[in-house]
Amino acid sequence: MKWMIASDIHGSAYYCRKMLDAFEKSGAERLFLLGDLLYHGPRNDLPREYAPKEVILMLNGYREKIFCVRGNCDTEVDQMVLDFPIMADYAVIPLEESVIYATHGHLYGEEHLPPVQDGDILLCGHTHVPAIRKSGNILYVNPGSVSIPKEDSGNSYIIFEDGKFVLNHLR
Repeated sequence: MKWMIASDIHGSAYYCRKMLDAFEKSGAERLFLLGDLLYHGPRNDLPREYAPKEVILMLNGYREKIFCVRGNCDTEVDQMVLDFPIMADYAVIPLEESVIYATHGHLYGEEHLPPVQDGDILLCGHTHVPAIRKSGNILYVNPGSVSIPKEDSGNSYIIFEDGKFVLNHLR
């Protein structure tokens, strides 16, 4: 199965549109979102084309293909307008030889690990900085941010296929 993994849209209709275009072109079967979908948060500047209502309409059009975990900017009010579940703090996805622990990153992250074992994968967003690296005995994977990249990174997402994570940038 091929997945596109993205995080931190923060209400940007411009970057949500680019993300969904990349999803279509990728041929991925599922879109895994790691939270912070609609609200920009008090620490961030408004992203380009900040239009949460447009983002709602775009994402709802993909509701049958989206898996999502809750970010620190996602609320019950957001869940009322989105047609797919967003309120789970994490998801555990068993693979053949390991487990993916997917979360936004504000509760658990590289510095504060969830209950993972050697060889597992920690998948999270929140930092807005992309990474695919060994961290101790786990693989730490972060797609960065679709709309508000930090630390001179680009607007990014990850493709997961055949057990491999590949970082990509929106064009």
